[in-house]
Amino acid sequence: MKNLMRLGGIMLLAIISITSCKKDSRPLDLSLTPVGTLASPNDNEDIALDPTSQASVLFKWEPATSENGTLILYEIAFDKEGGDFSNPVYKTVSDGGGVDAQITITHKQLNKIASMAGIQSLSTGKLKWTVIASKGTNNKVGTVSRTLQVDRPAGFAENPAELYLTGSATEGGTDITKAVKLKKIEDGVFEIYTSLKAGDYLLTDKPGDGGKQYYVENGVIKEGSTPITVSGSQKAYRLNFDFTSATAKSLEIQSIGLYMSAYNTEIGTLNYTSNGTFEAANVPVEFYQFSWGRDERYKFILHTAAGMEYMGSSNANNVAPAGQPASYFYLVPVTNAQWDNTYKFDPSADGKHVKVDVMFTPDAYTHKVTVL
Repeated sequence: MKNLMRLGGIMLLAIISITSCKKDSRPLDLSLTPVGTLASPNDNEDIALDPTSQASVLFKWEPATSENGTLILYEIAFDKEGGDFSNPVYKTVSDGGGVDAQITITHKQLNKIASMAGIQSLSTGKLKWTVIASKGTNNKVGTVSRTLQVDRPAGFAENPAELYLTGSATEGGTDITKAVKLKKIEDGVFEIYTSLKAGDYLLTDKPGDGGKQYYVENGVIKEGSTPITVSGSQKAYRLNFDFTSATAKSLEIQSIGLYMSAYNTEIGTLNYTSNGTFEAANVPVEFYQFSWGRDERYKFILHTAAGMEYMGSSNANNVAPAGQPASYFYLVPVTNAQWDNTYKFDPSADGKHVKVDVMFTPDAYTHKVTVL
């Protein structure tokens, strides 16, 4: 009997609780008045985009309103000139996670948006923009919009994160999985020391199917699958591709000289082998005798089709190589100063022969000296 009474009490409380909840429930107020005033930038303002800088544009508007003053979120929307924002080319939330009635957009991002709207590099075009206000599931496009005229510079709006060479003219051949990777010098700038032979090649951002492809026409990088043709005998080159300016450079590297400072001359010649490596298999080394001791300093000279370039250490003065980190052997462009930015041979190289390798890899430009 007591159990029945206890069960009945529990059921009565549940009924009261459910009834109470029903009485307290209220319909959700999603009323919203859309954005009706845009503050900046001015309509038809002309902006010369500089995506390589930190420049930005502030977009501001008067807040939307709702009857109960609850939270409103904002998105700025961009469309092509003449578009109605039914399918905008780009949308993003405002500052403050969508709460603020403004957003700061960099020139770099605006350059990408202009590209999405079909405005080509080195051309001028117009973007339309407005603000979408939302409250819950209720989204309302602004009742007003403005036009922004943008002048795009040369270069790509979206730079590849990686870059590879592939094709019959390359060391990797036509197998895309063996595409040769370039070194990323900085954002949008890539470089490689490699050999090219008669045939053709393309640039791609992926060593596999589905990657974007690029080619070069009259020194200008373009997106597409038109092959770059190479003729003549196989030669070593330094290739540079700058997507920020859409420019490409090619320079033949004829050989690399092993320059010894004390003699002020080259004591050996490194020739190209493969995979970005130049090698001198057997070079006699004799330290120079000064009154204070024997001098062992050296660096490298690149002999190119355009003249000589010097490469050496980032340190103006160096210590002996024993116990030094891998970065000791890294190569950077240096001046032709006889004594500056040199390395030092290991003392065991004096009066011996050495094998010297210079490696230009995607990870580092470096070298190795092996005493024979």
